[in-house]
Amino acid sequence: MDEARILLIEDDPDIREGVRLLLESEGYAVDEAADGETGLALAGEDTDLVILDVMMPGMSGLKVCQELRKASNVPVLFLTARAQESDKLIGLMAGGDDYLTKPFSYTELLMRTRALLRRYRVYRGKGVQPVRETPAQLNAGGIRLSTVGNQVWVDGREVRLSGLEYRLLRLLMEYPGTIFSAQTLYERVWEEPYFYSCASTVMVHVRKLRLKVERDPQHPKRIVTEWGKGYRFEAVE
Repeated sequence: MDEARILLIEDDPDIREGVRLLLESEGYAVDEAADGETGLALAGEDTDLVILDVMMPGMSGLKVCQELRKASNVPVLFLTARAQESDKLIGLMAGGDDYLTKPFSYTELLMRTRALLRRYRVYRGKGVQPVRETPAQLNAGGIRLSTVGNQVWVDGREVRLSGLEYRLLRLLMEYPGTIFSAQTLYERVWEEPYFYSCASTVMVHVRKLRLKVERDPQHPKRIVTEWGKGYRFEAVE
């Protein structure tokens, strides 16, 4: 596996040094920034993961993430001292992929880092492709999805999806009409153990996906909610 490059944006020098030493001991290349503006300047095409503090002087981590999302789908792991569920939802809606509350264990940080990198590398074609044969494209309900790269067209117009959004849409489109519970979606898309709080993570990403693929996100007809059960893809034109 090629060496992954991680951008660490954290204003606390002690946390920054500890995380950098940990990541470098695991063989990762680490770029450091003590503020959002510097971090944005360091982000490049070779950046595989951004670990981002939410509360920073000047440009906040949420703003940094929003700026990153204008040009990149690189995964973002938020670090924050806030543990409220509403704060987590705000971070995910800003474009984050995962959320780690301070103080955190280095073991948990490494687990989440590896999971995000694994998904991103597969999404970019760097990982092992699935053995199961799939068509080169899925085409249903006005949506055309390439299974050999993160390319999606909605009503003939190409839309940009994050890695998680792409994996979520692909899974739903591969099994149209099948109801997937939040737990099943989380375990298959995020590839991590499911906990009760993960339901809100799935909900936020479904909401973000609908904004990109539905003609009327307030009244979705393609990604349908089955109340009390989960979500399904409906191939309606």
